[in-house]
Amino acid sequence: MAGAAGGMPVIAPMPAAQPARIPTQRDGAEEAAAGTTVDHLTETYRTHYRSLLGLAALLLDDTASCEDVVQEAFIRVHSARKRVRDPEKTLAYLRQTVVNLSRSALRRRILGLKLLSKPMPDMASAEEGAYDQLERDSLIKAMKGLQRRQREVLVLRYFADMTEAQVAETLGISLGSVKAYGSRGIAALRVAMEAPA
Repeated sequence: MAGAAGGMPVIAPMPAAQPARIPTQRDGAEEAAAGTTVDHLTETYRTHYRSLLGLAALLLDDTASCEDVVQEAFIRVHSARKRVRDPEKTLAYLRQTVVNLSRSALRRRILGLKLLSKPMPDMASAEEGAYDQLERDSLIKAMKGLQRRQREVLVLRYFADMTEAQVAETLGISLGSVKAYGSRGIAALRVAMEAPA
């Protein structure tokens, strides 16, 4: 009896311990498959809000639109967070969404300008005064003169401090294209900055 009773506690815990490990591993895999958590996404958003806003500002040059774009990016990534399987890529998803939404905003602006039959009357406002001050800055003017893809590469590479590989992943282009757009963009900036005002 003592041997049987002594054998059961030794044998019984071992099978119980093995299945206890397996569900833990599966649970981890299920959590990874479920995507990034709301808490992680929210913390990433809070931590990088200013840099995301700055990224949008360099692409759009309009504070109100920039804030809208960054908030919309958070909402979209939040809705699709299950697709962000690697929590380390949450920031990359947010950046890519900001870039894509900025492109869409620029397209809508261009379309709106084309559809306007008459120019709007000039009305001075605080926002226009701030915008005019930004336009005087030669770097901003030079950036505006770049091709869209050159501007995106330079902003992500030097403002967002991303590597060339991260820029390629964010924009969905090859590493060689990132290098080409970057070097052409820098060359175009040099010419624009050296040109007389």
